Amino acid sequence: MTFTPSRRATFAALIATAWIGLPFAAQAADYPVKPIRFVVPYTAGGTTDLVARTVGQKVSEKLGQPVIIDNRAGAGGNIGMDAVAKAPADGYTIGFGAISTNALNPHIYKSMAFDPRKDFSAISLLGTSTIVLEVPAASPIQSVAELIAAAKKNPGLPYATAGAGTSMNLAGVMFAQMTGTELTHVAYKGSGPAINDMLGNTIGVMFDNLPASLPHIQAGKLRALAVAGPARSPALPNVPTIAETGLKGYALDPWFGVYGPAHLPAPIVKVLNQAFVEALALTEVKDKLTQAGFTPRSSTAEALNQLTQSEYQRLGDVAKKAGMSAD
Repeated sequence: MTFTPSRRATFAALIATAWIGLPFAAQAADYPVKPIRFVVPYTAGGTTDLVARTVGQKVSEKLGQPVIIDNRAGAGGNIGMDAVAKAPADGYTIGFGAISTNALNPHIYKSMAFDPRKDFSAISLLGTSTIVLEVPAASPIQSVAELIAAAKKNPGLPYATAGAGTSMNLAGVMFAQMTGTELTHVAYKGSGPAINDMLGNTIGVMFDNLPASLPHIQAGKLRALAVAGPARSPALPNVPTIAETGLKGYALDPWFGVYGPAHLPAPIVKVLNQAFVEALALTEVKDKLTQAGFTPRSSTAEALNQLTQSEYQRLGDVAKKAGMSAD
């Protein structure tokens, strides 16, 4: 074959493109070849930690590399997810994002180090948690209707959550808006300290992620008045939803998902997505998480990205209307 100048240029360009792509192709084909760091932007022992460790173990088995849980709490999850956003886009650092870190926080924190709409690569949904509205077992309040009556009689009635800007805080804001009551938010640094004050009758109302409170509810130390989601929790089948108690249209299901840094190569996203989807489909994983009050559910990477974008807009409207702030 005779190479004309134009053919030589075309051939050279093809060879250059092929060589440029080789390292990336080899990296994607070999992935993973070392441990994967799974950043959980909350303290150990909570709902997210339980889910991350349960699912992470199975993902590790499927990928043949350790999945190391790295708890980096602070600023409503922003510190941990910022570490993910700034990590190399090579698949060896992923993060446990949530409705708060990836949709709500930008609207309630004056300063954000990342933009959840463009600084992450969505990998897979992990599922949803149930928020429970509860009171101490010794409380005279027996129902949501009685709580509303008490709140109207005592404006400024305090309620506890695991922190400012959390989905539990959002649940309280929505509850106050829909009931026309004035509630005072008491933000704790995690569910543990808030539950301790509930058990000691220091504070009388709490919105909490069910997995943290469930053992105390089952032990009869806390009384569940209702759950915030659109359906009853399998872990508390006799406890109504808030909507069922009379607040039609009230529904909040905190969601969680796995994210990597922006521009994560598509082949790596595919490998990670498949591993998480398969792990979440395991009966032992589903049973363990469901019993803890968490509803496991995977998704495509695109579905999680679409959820992130739509929830960012929706929760921005809610936060603005309520004047929510975590600063």
